[in-house]
Amino acid sequence: MNVLAIGAHPDDIEIFMFGTLAALAARGDQLAYVIVTDGTRGGRGAPGHLRATRKAEAEAAAGLLNADLHFLDLPDGELVADATLVKALKGAIERASPDLIITHAANDYHGDHRALSEGVRIAASFAAPVLHCDTLRGVGASPTHYVDITAHVEAKDAAIRCHASQDPDRFVSASRVLSAFRASQANAPEGSHAEAFRFEPVFPFVDIRDLLPKAPMVRPVVNRASVSRG
Repeated sequence: MNVLAIGAHPDDIEIFMFGTLAALAARGDQLAYVIVTDGTRGGRGAPGHLRATRKAEAEAAAGLLNADLHFLDLPDGELVADATLVKALKGAIERASPDLIITHAANDYHGDHRALSEGVRIAASFAAPVLHCDTLRGVGASPTHYVDITAHVEAKDAAIRCHASQDPDRFVSASRVLSAFRASQANAPEGSHAEAFRFEPVFPFVDIRDLLPKAPMVRPVVNRASVSRG
């Protein structure tokens, strides 16, 4: 299966969906990454230097999963879901020929994330189903699907740390908290981690469960009322 991950900024794929991508890679799926902006507002220093630094960091992170990486190099902080963005995304989708696209949630905190989400929705059309990743710290998210990333959580930490220019440990910490919480929502065993996603069925893509890695294991629930009566 071909999977296309589309992030607005050079570290978004690692922060929001790397665990799931690692699980997909482990089962033999082919990964393609698209990073839409040049990342020049994500730090201090001359834009040209920051662009080169962040590109190298993204390449290192993509290399962890042998993902095919493409940069669209649109201006950081200025994304809008206009014809320019949609055309660029259509080209990326055609190049990757994906069976599944993963990108940002429509209601995430960053304007670039929201614009990209809308652009992907338009560009994907009949090409592939679109799965939306969790939001920063889960704010406003309403997940429909959960993926067990327990076996890949340390690899996710390492992938986030590839982005050394971004003070990555703050994102490692936030990611760990959120993935533990998402696993607990799924009633997974203690110590589990999960990434959460939202899927909106759009014809002809209605059910994508067979496309995803396994969900967290659900612990048996004991009906204490019936036990006490026994």
